Amino acid sequence: MPTALITGGSVGIGAAFASSLAARGDDLVLVARDTRRLEEAAESLRRRHGILVDALVADLSDRDEVQRVADRVADPTRPIDLLVNNAGFGVSTRLTDPDLSQIERGLDVMCRAVLVLGGAAGAAMRERGHGAIVNVSSVAGFATMGGYSAIKAWVTSYTEGLATELSGTGVTATALCPGFVHTEFHQRARINMSKFPDIGWVDADEVVATCLRDVARGRVVSIPTRRYRALTVLARHAPRFLVRRASGAVSRARHH
Repeated sequence: MPTALITGGSVGIGAAFASSLAARGDDLVLVARDTRRLEEAAESLRRRHGILVDALVADLSDRDEVQRVADRVADPTRPIDLLVNNAGFGVSTRLTDPDLSQIERGLDVMCRAVLVLGGAAGAAMRERGHGAIVNVSSVAGFATMGGYSAIKAWVTSYTEGLATELSGTGVTATALCPGFVHTEFHQRARINMSKFPDIGWVDADEVVATCLRDVARGRVVSIPTRRYRALTVLARHAPRFLVRRASGAVSRARHH
């Protein structure tokens, strides 16, 4: 049985990955901070799908705990076939706020942990000649909406670099860049999305299904839905001053 390790695997997009992979028979290692929710999610998946699910409690803002997860990823006696670096959170702090601790923690969880776990998985999978790495990024990385955009721009660029390094080894790397997804992500970040149109929202299951198809095809960047793919093309090719102006309008609406 293939085994997937998913960070942030008890809620949101991570939980959707866990459910989809469990349904196709993969064993799982779920990583999260909240012990109760993690154990509940693991037990539910075991019951529904009859698979093996390990629950690994870890705070990925802590370097020692990241290393503990990396050691599990690299363990040759219990190989990981798919790594999903999904753990993350919304960042509402402005770049000029006096307290930047939220952004610093975001860099630890969504950049440093991705770097360490991706490196551990890439090396172990390359040794075996097969495997896949998914790093959950965002279409926000193609915009200029403060700290979160900067973090996700790094994730996408890092994934493309990792894919280049692993080319020809049998190991793939894919950056998943969703738009606005129906999860508790924005609520937990206290980001006001009440005025965002319904057409902009995507279901987590659709995001995961698209990503897993793209992983099977060896695609390096996965962008769910045609509308977000079109927006991404515009963001990549439009004059940067227009991208900044549009990003500023969205940021002001969210903060308001």
